[in-house]
Amino acid sequence: MIASPPKLILASGSPRRSDLLGEAGYDFTVVKPDVEEVEDAAIPIRELTALNAKLKGDAVAQSHPDTVVLAADTLVLLGDTVFGKPVDAADARRMLSELNGNTHQVFTAVAMIHTASGELRELSVATDVVFKTLSNAEMADYHALIDPMDKAGAYAAQEYGELIVEKISGSMTNVIGLPMDEVVDALAAEFGITPMV
Repeated sequence: MIASPPKLILASGSPRRSDLLGEAGYDFTVVKPDVEEVEDAAIPIRELTALNAKLKGDAVAQSHPDTVVLAADTLVLLGDTVFGKPVDAADARRMLSELNGNTHQVFTAVAMIHTASGELRELSVATDVVFKTLSNAEMADYHALIDPMDKAGAYAAQEYGELIVEKISGSMTNVIGLPMDEVVDALAAEFGITPMV
């Protein structure tokens, strides 16, 4: 435990993660990590998300040693296939089509780093998501409502999710990009950081 709670940095360019932390009442700043994420299908998804979360966190923590840096990485798993962010519109259509009518898992790994004290807290959360069975027209209509390009699996449960998602078993905020129950507990227990409100 650190004597007085340090400042908090979110090492992510994701507006959804920023929204989740802000809605929970945290005082934090955003520093987008300048790193190339690892994309290797041979690495199991839990290890891959953990690797990328720590990679992002380390990149920011180097220049902010007195601050707790929180970084995360989210990927989607359908069977043995890992879905990251689509490379183009055709890839986004392919992803949604493959997820259509199926159950998949959303994995988010979180790394919290405080360089000055040497503290590192890592966690990983998985959530089952069941998709409705949609027609091609319904899938196209859904993609017309959101920007699928910066989202793992080319969808967003928090944006018109009711159109595509049948059921979520587990953490909804994990599917959005940050498992808040686990993050809140870890920030308080490890670093003494609690929401302002």
